[in-house]
Amino acid sequence: MVRPGPRMQLPRGGSQGIIPWQNMGTCVRLHVMRWQNQTLSVEAATALPGLRRIPGLVRSVTTPEFEGVTFHEVAARSVLNKVSAMSEVPFGWTVNPYRGCTHACTYCFARRSHEWLEFDAGRDFDSEIVVKVNAPEVLTREVARRSWTREHVALGTNTDPYQRAEGRYRLMPGIIQALAGSGTPFSILTKGSLLRRDLPLLAEVSSTVEVGLAVSIALVDEPLHRSLEPGTPSPRARLTLVRAVREAGFDCSVLLAPVLPWLTDTSVELERAVAQLAEAGASRVTMIPLHLRPGAREWFMRWLRREHPGLVERYQQLYGRGAYVPAQYKEHLRERLRPILRQHGFDRPDAGRTRAGHRGADRGRDQTGRVCPAQPAGQLSLFDQHPR
Repeated sequence: MVRPGPRMQLPRGGSQGIIPWQNMGTCVRLHVMRWQNQTLSVEAATALPGLRRIPGLVRSVTTPEFEGVTFHEVAARSVLNKVSAMSEVPFGWTVNPYRGCTHACTYCFARRSHEWLEFDAGRDFDSEIVVKVNAPEVLTREVARRSWTREHVALGTNTDPYQRAEGRYRLMPGIIQALAGSGTPFSILTKGSLLRRDLPLLAEVSSTVEVGLAVSIALVDEPLHRSLEPGTPSPRARLTLVRAVREAGFDCSVLLAPVLPWLTDTSVELERAVAQLAEAGASRVTMIPLHLRPGAREWFMRWLRREHPGLVERYQQLYGRGAYVPAQYKEHLRERLRPILRQHGFDRPDAGRTRAGHRGADRGRDQTGRVCPAQPAGQLSLFDQHPR
């Protein structure tokens, strides 16, 4: 049992009272983490109104190791999420052990989902993280049901399962074992280099179930990366991750997404990025132009006004009719990409093969994390239908 730190004020938006440790009673009983110098707030009755919508709030945790971040630990009743048939994606189920993401990607499509918890889609999405601390145990029960048909499960479809907190909570090994133990095929999309920790386990379970791995690398320019994705591993670290995935015997699809108009969409920038992905051993490359849904749109445009004010009017015109770029822009992007992909060998039929004994899913993913239909290695995908 950890020694509690001093009493703390409840997170912004909650009660103004200060809750002492002894009032927590029995609510702290699940997966008590060994945070150093942690401070704790209390149970669901006094939690933020939005958090009261999630049954099973256990506690909220802050720690100097994650300055400015609060982790809200919940005991989930279910972690398997059924995808609406209207979404038109080739998988029916997802698992997301975290809500909110310390990667803090300015353009992240999932930002608006935080508003359901009465958090804002900006700073709160980056710093108020909901953790389903019992996710492995609940998932184990769910996939053991006779009614479970072992459909493909996608991880990383909303927020990243390998964001920094996973180093502490270690939910993914149990999730992987639950899926593999039930014979359920699954895929993982991540920006987190922490995936390397679980590669031996993934290699072991891939002998019995299909495992697909994909790494998202939007930027190879370091200054732009630090400005747009301040909480993610560096581009160099993610290229190293691609190599590690390949050395473990898996296919490794790479999402070069989102492609940012007038920032990363020139032939020079695309050539630079694809060359580095080819050198790292990427099996295939999927590129998706930036889309700006509500929530992400406001946060990204705020960044653009601050960092590139000269582009604001262009973006307003390009995205004037909605979240997606016009068809004409997509066609121009295709024309620039095709010779670059061909130059680096991504049009070869064997570019995506794996070593014997390991099976990577033959699917790329778009910026939303949805698995795209199987495609030849390196084929440009602009699969960007709006999920309903």
